[in-house]
Order: sequence, then C-alpha cells, then structure tokens
Amino acid sequence: MTDFLVRRDSLETVQFTEGASGDEAQLAAGEVLLRIDGFSFTANNVSYATFGDLMSYWNFFPTEDGWGRIPVWGFAEVVASQCEGIEPGQRFYGYLPMSSYLVVTPGNVTASGFSDFAEHRKELHSVYNSYMLTSADPTYDAALEGEIMLLRPLFSTSFLIDDFFADNDWFGAKAVVLSSASSKTAYGTAFMLAERDDVNVIGLTAASNVDFVERLGLYDQVLSYDENGQLDADVPIAYIDFSGDGGIRAELHHHLGGALVYDCAVGATHVDALGGADGLPGPAPVLFFAPTQAKKRSDDWGSEGLMERISGSLADFIAFVADPANKLLTIKQSSGPEAVEQAYLDVLKGRAAPDAGSILSLPA
Repeated sequence: MTDFLVRRDSLETVQFTEGASGDEAQLAAGEVLLRIDGFSFTANNVSYATFGDLMSYWNFFPTEDGWGRIPVWGFAEVVASQCEGIEPGQRFYGYLPMSSYLVVTPGNVTASGFSDFAEHRKELHSVYNSYMLTSADPTYDAALEGEIMLLRPLFSTSFLIDDFFADNDWFGAKAVVLSSASSKTAYGTAFMLAERDDVNVIGLTAASNVDFVERLGLYDQVLSYDENGQLDADVPIAYIDFSGDGGIRAELHHHLGGALVYDCAVGATHVDALGGADGLPGPAPVLFFAPTQAKKRSDDWGSEGLMERISGSLADFIAFVADPANKLLTIKQSSGPEAVEQAYLDVLKGRAAPDAGSILSLPA
C-alpha cells in the first residue's frame, strides 16, 4: 500500500510511505478492501488541507502524528470483502485518501451503495462517508470518469452555493463577486448564477487568466486583481471568496465599504496569502460549509430529490465544459509517486493551468 502524506503544518513537505500489499491485508469481520483506481486533484483538495484541522478533514484518513492524508474524490474497486452485500469487483465512487488502497467498514448497505461506519468516521459528516455503486448510478458514464472525478465534487459545492444565496435573497446584493474566477468551483458557481436574471456576476482573477475567464462566457464582467478599484461601490455586492487571499479581501472591504453586504469564505486557492478580516470594515467573513446547505435541502426535497437536482445540473455543466467548439477542460492522467507529487505541488503553488485537470493514481 502506498500513501502520499503531507506535513500538516508545512504543506510543501511531503513523503510517501509503503505498507503491506493489498493481497496481504488482513480484514476484520465487516471490513472491505478497496483498490483506489484513480482520483482527481484540484484547488478544492488544497482547501481540504488548508482547513484540515479547523473542519476535521484530516480525521477521515488518520495517519501518524504531524502528517495528513489529503481527501480526494475518485473511483475504487472492491478487491476483498468480509461484508455481506459487498462483492469483489464492484466499483464505487466516493471520498478517498491519496493512496493505493483503503479499508472501509460498510454500513447502511443498499442496492446503490454504502456508508463507511469505521469508528473514526462516525462523528464526521455523512456526505463524505457515502460511497456510490457505479452500476446503480444513473449519471455514471465510463467514458466520462475523468470529468466526473474532477467536476462532480466541485460542482456539488457550486450548486449549493448558488442555492444558498438564492435561498437568502442574495443578502440584498445586486452583484456577486467571485475571486479565483478561473477555478472550477468558482466557474461552476458562475454557471449556476448565470441562469438567474436578478444578479450580475463579476469574476476576479489573475491577469494571466483573464482571457480564459472571459472565454467561459459566464461572467458579466471580468477584472484582474489589480482592477478591484473598478467595482461599483454604489451597488450592494456580495463576495464569494474562493482564494482565501487576505490582501484581496482587505482591498475589497476598504473599497466597497457599506456596499459589501456579505462575505462568503469558500476556498483557499492562494495558500501563500491566506488572511482573515480582523479590523476590516463591513461584514465578517462567514465560512461556507456545503454539507450544511445539503442537509437543509435534503430535509426540504429528500436526499433523492437533492441528488436529482444536482445530477441534472451537473450533466449540463459537463456538456458545457466538454463542448468541442469551446473545450474548457484538458484531462491529464498520471500514475506513480513522482507524478502525484508534481501534480500536487503544481496546484499548491498555483502553477496549474485553469483548463487543466489532473487524474492521478498510485501503484497498487
């Protein structure tokens, strides 16, 4: 078993550890061994690491003290099972570590999947503990596995952000500003917002990404970060922050003043510039936690109703991104420790191109 680990207090420090092979894994009654076939890695996963202690992301796949296994989303196949209802050869989509294998303890086993009832995961949010059987997933398409791994977890967050803001009448905003506008979660949110007539959508991005963001065609206005001063301070504005950049946040708060009606903290794509809002004018940032909105809508619509809505919008989003006339995503599949480390550092340091998508695997 190969694990990719990062230092929790220094995300640039990484190591690989080797354990027993999958064939040698000793399963207890009720346990299942999954071979991880592939997983995506994006800025969203960097956010999991950045907020790992604050939001308990490190607790999903614990390892030795001081180190962490970053959660990712991908596909895995059952190679051994001591659990009734789970058979070798079945394939599941879900929350995984950056590893070659994972041992789970399935509970609530149904025809469509299961939840991991491992002791250390019992207090963690159920959204991250669910595994979906591909043969029972109506949205699964083997030809689109790369797109599904890259976009499904990100777009689920995008869908819920859009729903959260609409559910709160935009907090009185007439315009919504999205930082890191080239990131997939940001432009997934813009994809949803663009369908609404009652709010303008403005994208903030690095100067080098302006052309890409404009090519998306989802934003009413695109500004580079050094053009923040062009935002209209006479219009009520909500800020959705995917960057976590303290400097950008400070500039917006000071420039917009009372026009800033809500500051929503989502991600941390700018790891080297993270900062809070102590002493800044205007509303304090509020951390968006997607499972909270998912729980609300599951109560309103039922869990199946929520998934149907997300899946329908996701299918439209994948078609939009994969349109041959304006292809917005180039998927690169890589395997092995060197490739995983390189892809990780490229995303961590902001070197990944906005139209790039990494699908990775470690040797089994």
